Amino acid sequence: MRILLVLISLWFVPVFAVAANENQGSDAAMEYLEMQPKLTINLAEPKKYLLINVQLMVEGAEAIELVKKNIPALRNALIMLYSGLSVTELQTMEQHEALRIKSKEEIRMTLERFAASEGFKDVFFTEFFVN
Repeated sequence: MRILLVLISLWFVPVFAVAANENQGSDAAMEYLEMQPKLTINLAEPKKYLLINVQLMVEGAEAIELVKKNIPALRNALIMLYSGLSVTELQTMEQHEALRIKSKEEIRMTLERFAASEGFKDVFFTEFFVN
């Protein structure tokens, strides 16, 4: 039994070593870019708005610079996407996640239109307030 456990553990050591090396290389070039200032968007109902803080996960120094250069276009794309949403479309966690996915698609399309989207990985909402 001991021999079997030793053989299994020796088999997994190279797998963990390769995974650790891959993660070390990618962590150095991964960056979160906060879109500043936070987005404030009028919703469909009178006197209702969405205050949202958006962070972009970008990998690679060249991609980071391209995204930084195109922040105004990305802000515009997100404002257009969020404008006119109703409060009822922003109530549940599932709706938040659906909006996050739509935002990711919109950012990717905008980056493709103005630059390249290869280094763009994901989008996260670090603040989400509906009033």
